Amino acid sequence: MDDQPPAPLSAPSRGREIGDQPTRPPFSPAAEPQPPERSPPGEPRSGLRSALWLLLVLAIVAGGAAWLVLRAGQQPARTARFQSSGPMPVGTARVEKGDMPITLGALGTVTPLATVTLKTQIAGQLIEIGFQEGQMVKKGDFLAQIDPRPYQVALAQAQGQLARNQAVLKNAELDLARYRTLVAQNSLARQTLDTQAALVEQNRGTVQSDQAQVDTQKLNLTYARIVAPIGGRVGLRQIDLGNYVQASDPNGLVVISQLQPISVIFTLAEDNLRAVLRRMNAGARLAAIAFDRTGTTQLASGTLETVDNQIDTSTGTVKLRAIFANAEQILFPNQFVNIQLLVETLTDATLVPIAAIQRGAPGTFVYQVKPDETVAVQKVTVGPGDNQRIVITKGLEPGDRIVIDGADRLKDGAKVRLTGGGPPPAATTPATIPAPGAEPGEAPAPAGDRPRGQGRRRSAE
Repeated sequence: MDDQPPAPLSAPSRGREIGDQPTRPPFSPAAEPQPPERSPPGEPRSGLRSALWLLLVLAIVAGGAAWLVLRAGQQPARTARFQSSGPMPVGTARVEKGDMPITLGALGTVTPLATVTLKTQIAGQLIEIGFQEGQMVKKGDFLAQIDPRPYQVALAQAQGQLARNQAVLKNAELDLARYRTLVAQNSLARQTLDTQAALVEQNRGTVQSDQAQVDTQKLNLTYARIVAPIGGRVGLRQIDLGNYVQASDPNGLVVISQLQPISVIFTLAEDNLRAVLRRMNAGARLAAIAFDRTGTTQLASGTLETVDNQIDTSTGTVKLRAIFANAEQILFPNQFVNIQLLVETLTDATLVPIAAIQRGAPGTFVYQVKPDETVAVQKVTVGPGDNQRIVITKGLEPGDRIVIDGADRLKDGAKVRLTGGGPPPAATTPATIPAPGAEPGEAPAPAGDRPRGQGRRRSAE
């Protein structure tokens, strides 16, 4: 066993174990050189990965810095409206004196002063119709005829019964006169006279009853000829010729609506009632103007007739009735209209275009143009207004020039260049009283007519 060679070592363990020396050949006296130590296979790959991550982070940081620099370079261009090198072009107008009508607006419903459903008061066959659908009729005009023959026969019978009982009454009265003479001569008993007197009264009652029957049949003949109880417009016919009609028919023959004059019932808030009653109690006739549903086309003009006697607690409103002559028959029953009720007119009021009014941190203000062609913020107090003009109660004087176009690009003390001017346009609709709790003159102009810069909330810089 001692002569057996030793077992060879495995490749991984060769040269790896500490203290293990390689086997020298017996013929080489010199020691074999030590091979160099090798690095683990994963170390170079890990260093390259770290370098790549570092480069990626540096690229992200560089991109963010470039974006910030680019944004900082674009920022002055976005705020350049206050850094213009030259004067700002603006449109201006003069403050003027004028009259401003003060009105209350409301939604109303056209309501006829009288609407009649024409019904027959007797039964019979409809033998004639004397109207056309949609026709305008006057009071007393013939409309329909019911067969009168049954009532003519009944009238003749009642008249005959009346004539018979009148003869009986006359004979009883003659007998009564004879009995009185005989009683005065003591030739007839008093009881017979009293009986005859009672008989006369009985016959008189019968004659009165017969006369009532005659009058009833005459009245029926009158009812057989149907006439218009009011003047107005005839609606659609509810029954055709030849039908048997009677008083219990639910729809009647036709409906007549009075159109001239006609009324509009509308509502106002209870807070506005005081101004209306104050003017009515002073004897004023308040004018009312009816516009179409869009509020742009005037339909008719009239006057306020009356105010209801109570306020609706569920809505806080009160009903009013205005009367319109409606000569052209433009107003139609149950039509929805917009009512402008003229309460009063402010005379010699200070007026400016509503486009000049700005609202911001100082409150309500305008840009006033100074003689050196700079603008200054001028606080104002506004009153009632319409969709074009507004009343200024404090802050401006007639003749002052104010900015009406381009105000959104201005600040206090800015240099301007006047591109237009002149008096404010005339009002096309009356002014309105502000709603309770709203600032006077708060009613905005229509979207299509609002000047540039109007209605934006900004602060005066």
